[in-house]
Amino acid sequence: MILEIATLDIKEGSQEALKEAFQAAKLVVSQSKGFISVELHQCIEVSTKFNVFIYWETLEDHTIGFRQSPLFIEWRAILSPFFQNPPVAEHFNLI
Repeated sequence: MILEIATLDIKEGSQEALKEAFQAAKLVVSQSKGFISVELHQCIEVSTKFNVFIYWETLEDHTIGFRQSPLFIEWRAILSPFFQNPPVAEHFNLI
């Protein structure tokens, strides 16, 4: 199992709209092969900073299966209007 952590820097004033839009984005990503679960976390100290935790069966389920699919285009269309800067995504193994 792989954990993808994506850090989102959101435009000031769009925090609540992002939270609402994320519900639709969850429905999109959950259709992808290898998807396990997704969570959205908001930073306490910096209210425009969010982390998205997505669990995948394999790294390739994310980097190839999802990122190279129409689902990714739909995911980004839902979330990208809120981005102040491009997201940073990293992948982690459970030790």
